[in-house]
Amino acid sequence: MAFESLSEKLQAVFKSLRGKGKLTEADVKAALREVKLALLEADVNFKIVKKFIKDVEERAVGEEVMQSLTPAQQVIKIVNEELIALMGGEPVELKLGPADKVTVIMMAGLQGAGKTTTAAKLAGKLKQKGRRVLLAACDVYRPAAIKQLEVNAEKVGVDVFSMGDGASPVDIAEGALRKAQADRYNVLIIDTAGRLHVDEDMMKELSDIKDRIRVDCTLLTVDAMTGQDAVNVASSFSEKTGIDGIIITKLDGDTRGGAALSIRAVTGKPIYYAGMGEKLEDLQEFYPDRMASRILGMGDVLSLIEKVEQSVDLEKQKEMEKRLRNAEFTYDDFLEQMRQMEKMGGLSTLLSMMPGMGNINMDGFDDSRLKRIEAMILSMTKEERQNPKLMNPQRRQRIAKGSGNDIAEVNRTIKQFEQMQKMMKQMGGIMKGKKRGFGGLGIPGFGGGMKGGFPNLRF
Repeated sequence: MAFESLSEKLQAVFKSLRGKGKLTEADVKAALREVKLALLEADVNFKIVKKFIKDVEERAVGEEVMQSLTPAQQVIKIVNEELIALMGGEPVELKLGPADKVTVIMMAGLQGAGKTTTAAKLAGKLKQKGRRVLLAACDVYRPAAIKQLEVNAEKVGVDVFSMGDGASPVDIAEGALRKAQADRYNVLIIDTAGRLHVDEDMMKELSDIKDRIRVDCTLLTVDAMTGQDAVNVASSFSEKTGIDGIIITKLDGDTRGGAALSIRAVTGKPIYYAGMGEKLEDLQEFYPDRMASRILGMGDVLSLIEKVEQSVDLEKQKEMEKRLRNAEFTYDDFLEQMRQMEKMGGLSTLLSMMPGMGNINMDGFDDSRLKRIEAMILSMTKEERQNPKLMNPQRRQRIAKGSGNDIAEVNRTIKQFEQMQKMMKQMGGIMKGKKRGFGGLGIPGFGGGMKGGFPNLRF
């Protein structure tokens, strides 16, 4: 996640505060100096950091905190509340017009920010909400931009209006609106051209489209990996063409993430969505409170539950629960659990949403290992998958050769399976009478809650 480094540093600061018991004003100020450095290193705008620290300090050195029985917790609570306020406070939902009218959304942004892909993802999101969406291919300059939009639109089952790369973007937008009105689409998303940098031609083109047709909402796509540049870009667009909201992409990347903490305060515009990966479901509504919670290492259980509900096959999970109650757990079950986990973004993503689990030592675990485990299980015969006791040395050698792994890797996976099998059998009794638990959500290792640690995480 983008805020991994910032999260680690903030958690270290708060850990030192907790160790002090009673806090002095000097303790709080020293801790806030560390928080300030951590935010600056995360590429948060300097002016924003200065105001943030000032606001926190004014509240944190007050009598309410100093006289509290849990002063460290009070300071953390204040930092959390100020982080939420910094990112906009309450989440803002994208407002759409009535179903019998066409809501026009124009996507803007620099080249490479993921605008075209995001336009298709947004179309897919709105389609899931019952809207009839039409995408307009107005990027006539970048090679294969129209094709890219068409391919992504096909993935989410949304139509594209195109006049090729010989027509002007303004004419295409106008033609798309006519088609949307005639064919009873109720959302039109216009994918405009990006540039390598902000220039007058780009701004004029956006303004010309707005002059020709009514645009209800202009969304700016910014790349979190560009740090302060993303904030500068947002400011330029906001001043020159006007924007109504922001979508931040690549928040799953190896980046400091300061843009997400700065951009709302600098532009005054809400962040509607955050791009956390390549899949449709990885475009997520932006919740300031949930993001603050993840930054502070407090997890994001609500987003985890939503992700599970979107990704998990409930019928398969009911069958799995039934098998667990009968103390059955085979390699087919193991593979199914791994696939469910992969659909939800992998183990590292899930752990980042679990309170206190974001920085768990995974002993070198890599989500790509799920693919290797899948290859090993698929190299087994049907009988071997159903009856794990058959796994003798000769069979292990054959599986290693068939899956392209060495024997040590196969032995490691079998040991891991045995650990999970043992735990799942123990879960059989625990799950009786429970309607919901993390085990019933398809997340390996969380079936018995947090009791007894995570024995199957010895990857």
